[in-house]
Amino acid sequence: MNEAMMLLTERMDARLIPETGMNIAYALPDARSKDDVAAVRGGIVGHADRVHPAGDIAFGADAYVARIVITAMRFDPAIRSAATIRFSEAVLIEMENLLFEICSFDPEKEPPGVQTMDWGVASCCREGVPDVIYDRGAAGKEPTIRLLGEDPVTVARNLLKLSNRITYAQL
Repeated sequence: MNEAMMLLTERMDARLIPETGMNIAYALPDARSKDDVAAVRGGIVGHADRVHPAGDIAFGADAYVARIVITAMRFDPAIRSAATIRFSEAVLIEMENLLFEICSFDPEKEPPGVQTMDWGVASCCREGVPDVIYDRGAAGKEPTIRLLGEDPVTVARNLLKLSNRITYAQL
């Protein structure tokens, strides 16, 4: 996690960070709850075109990203890391150009009594865990892009590939 954070704070374009902040997480091999998943306490924020962690790295720090990772691990135990970034059509196009495997879900179609994140991630992972899962949001839910990978350094490197495309394309 420390190496991934160093990569992100030094080189990631802050425009990838949603208004609500972003996070990156890494689960223990047999993670079952948020307490088995390390993330940045308070998330990662953008300030003056720079990327900053809001707090330290801790287990149980982000239930939202932990649910993404734990759900993906049910389909592929090797996928133990995820990050959330700002949604935009331009970012999705660049992800397609980078040949990321991409899947989406519609939060409006969420079955009653199920948490959106668990259902949405599971619906995208049934035939294998993609590199990217996104949704366009719904009432009270911010549209989000989620990157998944085996470890946080892999996820951070994919974020940096995307960040470089955005920086040089002036998106």
